[in-house]
Amino acid sequence: MPVAPDPHPSFDSHAYPHRLVTTEWLSANIGAVGLRIVESDDDVLLYDIGHVPGAIKIDWRAELTDPLTRDVVDGARFAELMQAKGILREDTVVVYGDKANGTAAATAWVFDLFGHPDVRLLDGGRGAWISEARDTVFEVPEAGLGQYPVIERDDTHTRAFLADVREHLGRPLIDARAPGEYSGELDRILDRPDEQALRAGHIPTAVNIPWTAATGPDGRFLPNADLARIYERYPTEAEVIVYDRIGERAAHTWFVLTWLLGLERVRNYDGSWTEWGNAVRTPIVKGGEPGTVVSMPGAAAIPRV
Repeated sequence: MPVAPDPHPSFDSHAYPHRLVTTEWLSANIGAVGLRIVESDDDVLLYDIGHVPGAIKIDWRAELTDPLTRDVVDGARFAELMQAKGILREDTVVVYGDKANGTAAATAWVFDLFGHPDVRLLDGGRGAWISEARDTVFEVPEAGLGQYPVIERDDTHTRAFLADVREHLGRPLIDARAPGEYSGELDRILDRPDEQALRAGHIPTAVNIPWTAATGPDGRFLPNADLARIYERYPTEAEVIVYDRIGERAAHTWFVLTWLLGLERVRNYDGSWTEWGNAVRTPIVKGGEPGTVVSMPGAAAIPRV
């Protein structure tokens, strides 16, 4: 049974305010019937040194993607994972993670691909919870075995593939990487060799809006008015494709555009630069034309963008 949404007034201006919860709400609802808390981090070791009471761990890379096909898991594997984690189809799932929810948003995006009815993010993520000295535990909860149906993954509405991007050239494209990656000046990804591409630069006509532009220094989402200014060139009806290196942080921008600003046709190109930059005859641009890079003074300084 879904849990009542967080009524915090700061969410009122968002298109879908029920998609966010505060640390106060989560603390008050720990143990509520129908609530499942998921920690999904970039640094997968963090969960073991303390997590929100009752939270289970989902490793986005290891459990939600297939390393052989580099694809999102299929319906059978997703259902198997949900059953192992004790998540029911009717549960409210609150996801949080490190680095301003960069990976947590990707996990929420996968849940959306399978049409899970109620998925939310903890505003500010793990950093907000820890900074407020809220309770953490080492114990891994007994998940039990849930009964989760096998649902066919729907790639048609919120996911884009290489061929889709080729057809989309000239229409709204957002590059959610750091400016140095967008321009091609940063051409070596030292901390993630699996995300390395043979060429550096960006997809033609893409506008650079780093995913971190949507959050403040505390990792929480900016007020809706600020978000609207950052993404003002994209009206509600615009068809937008977002990419980064592997679609992980682009899912964070997808969350902002879809659930906070209410755009109706936003897709995450999760092949992203590791596919586009390595593919034969895909056009690229190096450098940046005036007006193609959007920066927000005071935006969060989150490592590894």
